Amino acid sequence: MTLNHAEWTAVQLSLRVATVAMLCSLPPALLAAMVLARGRFWGKSILNGIVHMPLVLPPVVTGFVLLLLFGRRGPIGAFLAENFGIVFSFRWTGAALACAVMGFPLMVRSIRLSIEAVDRKLEDAAATLGAGPAWVFVTVTLPLILPGIIAGMILSFAKAMGEFGATITFVSNIPGETQTLSSAIYAFTQVPGGDAGAMRLAVISVVISMTALMLSELFAAVAAKRSVAA
Repeated sequence: MTLNHAEWTAVQLSLRVATVAMLCSLPPALLAAMVLARGRFWGKSILNGIVHMPLVLPPVVTGFVLLLLFGRRGPIGAFLAENFGIVFSFRWTGAALACAVMGFPLMVRSIRLSIEAVDRKLEDAAATLGAGPAWVFVTVTLPLILPGIIAGMILSFAKAMGEFGATITFVSNIPGETQTLSSAIYAFTQVPGGDAGAMRLAVISVVISMTALMLSELFAAVAAKRSVAA
């Protein structure tokens, strides 16, 4: 199970991409989950469909849409490149963006379920004592939904570690820049004698994914116990 330099680079890049994707997804995921859980407005079902679209679309389609929007000639990509020097296409940042989009629905769903499980009477009680909406969220709601947030973050991280279709379509498979675990495994399977390298990376991928899923289940159980206790 000794990894060579290229394999270690793929593992480290995957960890960096997955971590950045997870952290950048958290604020919009929390906002989207709150809107979907508590909001009452026309078009809520449409918003819900848009949020969960990456789960049902072929990943290659998602990557192609990202390429159209965030590529160097895309409307968003060209604007960011010209005004802020931010480039996503064929960069590791683009891989992080693709992974963030693919893992976003999982994070939103986990947080939304936690928010829906919160007893509104606890929030109402805090409000009657003079706490404002922001303070109620920070002191009452946030601690109650924290296990769901952590579980969603772990699921998003695991999804990012295993992402392939959207990433390779958007940023290609460039060693040292965009070649993550999944794309490295794919590259190994395309060359003679690459089975050993693919197997080593596959084992690492399985271990990381199983650990993430077990941690997610653990935090989900904690959230369920808190809900019952409340």
